Amino acid sequence: MCGIAGIFHCGTIKPVDPSRVERMCDVMAHRGPDGSGVWTAPGVGLGHRRLSIIDLAGSPQPMTSADDRAVITFNGEIYNYRELRRELEGLGAQFCTDGDTEVILAAWQRWGTDCLSSLHGMFAFAIYDKAERTLFLARDRFGVKPLFTAMLSDGSMAFASELKGLLAHPMLRREVDPRAVEDFMAWGYVPDYRSMLKGVEKLPAGHFRLLQHDAAPARPQQYWDISFARRHKGKAKDLEAELLHHLHQAVESRMDSDVPLGAFLSGGVDSSSVVAMMAQASRDPVRTCSIGFDVEAVDETSYARQVAELFGTDHASRIVSADQFDALDAIADMFDEPFADASALPTWRVCQLARESVTVALSGDGADEAIAGYRRQVFHHHEERLRSLLPASVRDKVLGPLGRTWPKMDWAPRPLRAKATLMSLSMSGAEGYARAVGSVSPEQRFTIYGADMARELGEYRAELPFMEMMANAPARSGLDAAQYADLKFWLPGDILTKVDRTSMAVSLEAREPLLDHRLVEFAAGLPEGLRVRGKQGKYLLKKAMERHLPDDILYRPKQGFVTPIAEWLRGPLQAQTRAIATSSALARTGWFEKAQLSRMAEAHISGRSNNSRLLWQLVMLDKSLSRLGIAA
Repeated sequence: MCGIAGIFHCGTIKPVDPSRVERMCDVMAHRGPDGSGVWTAPGVGLGHRRLSIIDLAGSPQPMTSADDRAVITFNGEIYNYRELRRELEGLGAQFCTDGDTEVILAAWQRWGTDCLSSLHGMFAFAIYDKAERTLFLARDRFGVKPLFTAMLSDGSMAFASELKGLLAHPMLRREVDPRAVEDFMAWGYVPDYRSMLKGVEKLPAGHFRLLQHDAAPARPQQYWDISFARRHKGKAKDLEAELLHHLHQAVESRMDSDVPLGAFLSGGVDSSSVVAMMAQASRDPVRTCSIGFDVEAVDETSYARQVAELFGTDHASRIVSADQFDALDAIADMFDEPFADASALPTWRVCQLARESVTVALSGDGADEAIAGYRRQVFHHHEERLRSLLPASVRDKVLGPLGRTWPKMDWAPRPLRAKATLMSLSMSGAEGYARAVGSVSPEQRFTIYGADMARELGEYRAELPFMEMMANAPARSGLDAAQYADLKFWLPGDILTKVDRTSMAVSLEAREPLLDHRLVEFAAGLPEGLRVRGKQGKYLLKKAMERHLPDDILYRPKQGFVTPIAEWLRGPLQAQTRAIATSSALARTGWFEKAQLSRMAEAHISGRSNNSRLLWQLVMLDKSLSRLGIAA
């Protein structure tokens, strides 16, 4: 796991200053504290910060191929590199190191861009081919590893693992994209198809770019996509056995490491399943860690401890305060772009704990997206059935008005909290699900935008790309389309960004075995009834794990960490809440109606209403603007 950066001149060849590439890398030293390197040639410069995991002393980067034709800077892990190495040796390749970096180089030289279909892992890399005078940029299938790019005024393209790497380049424009603000206000993060800054892009997951010195920059090309268009046939027991096989294979392949390795263990289904597979594959006790909180209602350490005792793991647990508002500045520094998923706080804490004893940790991320584990997916599945039974006129003319007038009763028993369901049923499936995933509705957002911002956005709404993605998904049902959008939109933009930044902030490598593409491809073909059954999501995974885990781990309700945001904004963050409308960096942008923000802040502080979600996003947006020093 590492940080990479570089500069490539398109349409011309100019010298690249090595010190400039070095500065771009040095601001990401947390991603690679074990070593650094810079390589330059006319028109190109590659930089690297290394966190040593495999072949600790033998694979420094940037690395030049054995025949001196190609140079690579690489972030990630290739889990099948030993098999690939044997295959390439059979084809005549020779190797000087024992790591995976040189295998990527040899695969590129043998197969060109087709090498990507052979790489199983998480990666973002750049290869410069001296003979072809070509730069090859690539990112893994799900976007586990990030890669930012920007075209600069001198005709060069700069790239880096984090936005702060690009910000270290003096030619980068620091102008905010208004659509990114709208996206952030809708989702709580800036999606992968957008960047906070105009001119900055993220290479999409499952894509590559080929750049040449004597040509205009080519657009990204997709080399992989997930499809829900096919259904597996066969008995449920046979599919269950195949799912377990993929799970074993995924976990075992990610246990290869020359440094201490462990796992995050929350006590939920996904992390517990990973630990169960690790315990089967390891002769030594698995190292596990969990974070607990001093609020009993959200503390899961007893479940984590139960799983740890079941598999005899070497378990570390720590109780921390739920009041972590003092960590918000650190979170803003980690993410560069605004990020309002409050689970970043406990994720960072568990990464800190893990780093005390290991350098690599396996996580349970990805199963909810791949096998329908989110409650919103289960609701959407059942709502889609209702949509198919109710005429559109009834949904539009009866349920819509009823939903708009139904009171919002978050305090009431769940059957009485029907407002969101009625509103969702009155819409298309794609629009209803987009609103379920989002954090702030378009109606709420556009009540606080200033006139200039509203005019700049025009007809654009953040939900539109999401709905288009669902409409064009290779899917057979509404559940398929929802999972596709979660894998392509929510996962890289929120979940994987959160894990990458918080783990890399403490120089910890996080691996996601449940995002092995073979496992996800298999899960995408499961019949809907083996993904969702009644109120249960991830049905087949839970059935498959019944022989390994107790029912109170598999079938208890989902329980997550809930930060006391509403109380923070009324208490220790009260001054920052008020400053949003008056003296903050955000107030000076003119994006929002100051009077409206002030009314919302005062109403929340006084307890007359709960505007915590919207105010929280504004606070995190303000902190991001302050740290980046970017202008509206």
